[in-house]
Amino acid sequence: QVQLVETGGGLVQAGGSLRLSCAASGSIISINSMGWYREAPGKQREFVAQIRSAGSTKYADSVKGRFTISRDKAKKTVYLQMNSLGPEDTAKYYCNAELSTIEQLGANFWGKGTLVTVSL
Repeated sequence: QVQLVETGGGLVQAGGSLRLSCAASGSIISINSMGWYREAPGKQREFVAQIRSAGSTKYADSVKGRFTISRDKAKKTVYLQMNSLGPEDTAKYYCNAELSTIEQLGANFWGKGTLVTVSL
């Protein structure tokens, strides 16, 4: 069974920074990509950032220049450094991974999310 566990959410003032972490565990053979999505109250879940196995990264336009995604392959962990946070970044942040296990190839998994609240 694969688990994605997010940590690092919390309350921060506008202009501040937070670093989210997501650790993957379980019978994982390979990881194609790991990334972050977020869901603000009353809105649909949206893409934030992704890092693929070769190291390429992709960002939503709304976070480019402010957020940085990185990873530790050995620890199967992905990070999201969030700087210059604003109230519009308030959301529950979900970790996503596309990975292969013994039973499934290229399957999608989600964490339970971590809440980020940005106050004025």
